[in-house]
Amino acid sequence: MTEIDRRSILAGAGLAGLAAAFSHEALAQSATQGNAVSSEAAPAGPEPMAKHRIRFSVIGLDHSHIYSMTDAMIRGGGTLVAFFASDPKQIDTFRKRYPQAVLARSEDEIVEDKSIQLVVAAPIPDLRAPLGIRCMKAGKDVLVDKPGITTLKQLADVRRAVKATGKKFAIMYSERLEVRSAVMAGQLVQQGAIGKVVQTVNLAPHRVNEPSRPDWFWDKARYGGILTDIGSHQADQFLFYTGTTKAQVVAAQAGNLNWGKRPKFEDFGDMTVTGNGGTGYIRVDWFTPDGLATWGDGRLFLLGTEGFIELRKYIDVAGRPGGNHLLITDKKGSRYMDCSQVHLPFGPQFVSDVVERTSVAQDQDQALLAAELVLKAQKQATRPMIA
Repeated sequence: MTEIDRRSILAGAGLAGLAAAFSHEALAQSATQGNAVSSEAAPAGPEPMAKHRIRFSVIGLDHSHIYSMTDAMIRGGGTLVAFFASDPKQIDTFRKRYPQAVLARSEDEIVEDKSIQLVVAAPIPDLRAPLGIRCMKAGKDVLVDKPGITTLKQLADVRRAVKATGKKFAIMYSERLEVRSAVMAGQLVQQGAIGKVVQTVNLAPHRVNEPSRPDWFWDKARYGGILTDIGSHQADQFLFYTGTTKAQVVAAQAGNLNWGKRPKFEDFGDMTVTGNGGTGYIRVDWFTPDGLATWGDGRLFLLGTEGFIELRKYIDVAGRPGGNHLLITDKKGSRYMDCSQVHLPFGPQFVSDVVERTSVAQDQDQALLAAELVLKAQKQATRPMIA
């Protein structure tokens, strides 16, 4: 067991009371919960474990994931140099959080700056892959928000660019990479705590919050469809926890069950996948009721040959306060782990990958296979009979 694993397990087992000190509202706004910034201020600098320093810039602020993505790179050893966006409100919010960053005059100013090693990007989803390809061709690695790719043609273009340039097209699947209970689950699986994982079940409800949504949110052509968008998180988790390297979609459906006034929107989808490591079931929706204290009761079930794990990522309904709850049952019994203090390794790992040309933080093939699965599922999805 590594020292990081040991610290994580001690934190998960021994700090069960810490979450009670925070309100549901505060926890609902946490980037480690996957939907917003993690605190009032950005990280002051790299974590002690960060080995390297790089210069990075940001393009596109159209999803609030950009804040947790930027924070992760700063924690990992990145220096934020510049950013570009066109919406004045987005610019003002980003500038207040990261006053050190200069507003670039254009995307090209960042793309053509040879001193920039990495571009972190969260423009409207259908613009992410073309931007990433431009950056890779200019000699930069890229970290884009999910969904990083919205069509199968874009996927083919990205794969060609990765092969031709040797650069990284990383996708921030934050529901695994930036959720502490999911990190702990990965460590337990790798340690053989529940044997071989043979199935994953992901339930991923989200809250619409209609007044806050921009026009592109309602247009399937812009975000790729519900399976392409939200489902990409879940496909990534299926591949990671089962160790799957080859997979296919068994069945899929997607539709608009409740938003007749938004005909280009999808609010429900599910899919079943199978591969050389296991099987997976994924359900995604936009039906979180207003009464829930956070944006969604995200749950993950890992079935192993010697036990099982359940994650209540963001809330334990009518139970323990806060998020990042892990329940594990193995040969010795059942136990609960509070994962609210588990270390998030993605930032330092990814910065090291950029410098050392390794793939510790994210495997490139796995990241693109997750995108491929949801794109194929979206294409072949039937409409629910009740739609």
